[in-house]
Amino acid sequence: MGLNKSSQSEIDGVQYRRARLWQIVMVAASGFVGMGFYCLIGLASYTASIGFGIATVAVGGILTFTRIFDAVTDPLLAFIYDKVNTRFGKVRILLVSGWLIMVLATLMMYNWAAGKGHGIAVFVLLYVVYIIGYTLYNMTGQTLFALMTNDPKQRPMVGVWSTIFNYVVPIALNMIYYVTLMPKYGGFNLEFLAAVCWVTIAVSAVGLIATCIGISEFDKPENFAGTTARKEKLKLKDMLEVLKNNRPLQCYIAAGASDKITQQIASQSIVSTMMGGIIIGDMSISTTLTTVSIIPSILFAFIGAKYAGKHGNKKTIVTWTYMCIYVTCATILFFVFLHVGGNTRSISVALPLMIIYVILTLALNATKMCVTTGNNAFMADVIDYELDRGGKYIPAVVSGVYSLIDKLVSSVSALIVTSAIALIGYRETMPQPTDELTGGIFWMTLSLMYGMPLLGWGITLLAMRFCTLGKEEMVEVQKRIADKKAAVQQGA
Repeated sequence: MGLNKSSQSEIDGVQYRRARLWQIVMVAASGFVGMGFYCLIGLASYTASIGFGIATVAVGGILTFTRIFDAVTDPLLAFIYDKVNTRFGKVRILLVSGWLIMVLATLMMYNWAAGKGHGIAVFVLLYVVYIIGYTLYNMTGQTLFALMTNDPKQRPMVGVWSTIFNYVVPIALNMIYYVTLMPKYGGFNLEFLAAVCWVTIAVSAVGLIATCIGISEFDKPENFAGTTARKEKLKLKDMLEVLKNNRPLQCYIAAGASDKITQQIASQSIVSTMMGGIIIGDMSISTTLTTVSIIPSILFAFIGAKYAGKHGNKKTIVTWTYMCIYVTCATILFFVFLHVGGNTRSISVALPLMIIYVILTLALNATKMCVTTGNNAFMADVIDYELDRGGKYIPAVVSGVYSLIDKLVSSVSALIVTSAIALIGYRETMPQPTDELTGGIFWMTLSLMYGMPLLGWGITLLAMRFCTLGKEEMVEVQKRIADKKAAVQQGA
């Protein structure tokens, strides 16, 4: 049985499938799972040390290895995605399976196996099992929005609700972790880690149930049908062919991966310390701004979604990327003016300068959010473009190929930062808020915090020049998909 009429709309001569608002909100609640376990696994270094007796240096090496392993497993999910077809659906089975694997692995890591005398081998094994479950859940989750709707006006709004949960869940969980549980158990110990694990599992279970209910109407075999009558099994060369011949995917990888690594470089704690502690002279300012910027960022996510619904996702990315560049250049000029003609630390004590800095920071965070909104929806466009090319409807192929390259590229962000600060003298120690402000620190901080994102946005604009998947082309793509699917059904 297909979607009922209330779940469809006709725009530009195309019969689009649509989701109801409650379905969008419930599927967006998958962030309870993804962000919940993201917060929990952030404490992995503590359970490794306290629960498994692993040295801090070794923990860093383990986490680096597992991140590479995480990247490699992403495209492999496409083979599982291709084979799973049950009377209970495809994506719900994969979501539940991934969640159960994560639950088992984290309960062992933080509770059942912790403090029992196990060493590095057991910890690594459990972490690898967790990654397999996380990959299964997360990569399947990335395909849900493309499955729910192909309406160009609705697609960007789906990502907004996901963004809201991605903001709110970590804040709520961290409040529970550190305001409620930590005082109760007296700090970082095995009892605290076990309690954190159980709370995370309970919260994620709510998100999993909501997601499965929200996606149930769309988790049907006909929605995974391809645009050809071919029934070949998925092969590795199929994934390589997608990367080689899907031009919008190539552009999306160039834009997304460059943005992500440069933003990760800018957000490294080392860079934040040099900016907030050394240049501005008040570390609390950046923390306060992060909290304050949540509301305007979410509001701009809705603005970005409205813009994308009207002008298309590609134009949204391009337009708001230019806005990011303009605001960033203004911020650089602001700091250079103070450095050359005054004192950057006056920002923390002079109200007019503080107001300018706050406005620039909030504006930059808001425009970044609009770019993110366009990027999230553009992935679904790229998936539909692949379907139009004649590929089977396997969103995991596209998202898996993208995620592999994205994670491999972004994994070197910390290395770039540590290498950069070594050039200005920090070879044996890390920057401290009490360090003296030097020219080297000033210019290197600006280069990492603002210069690197400018480079990423430049690559994005260049990549989008070679991408033809704008609003008008997406209308034609959806028309061709509908015609091809109709032809396949008539010939069946």
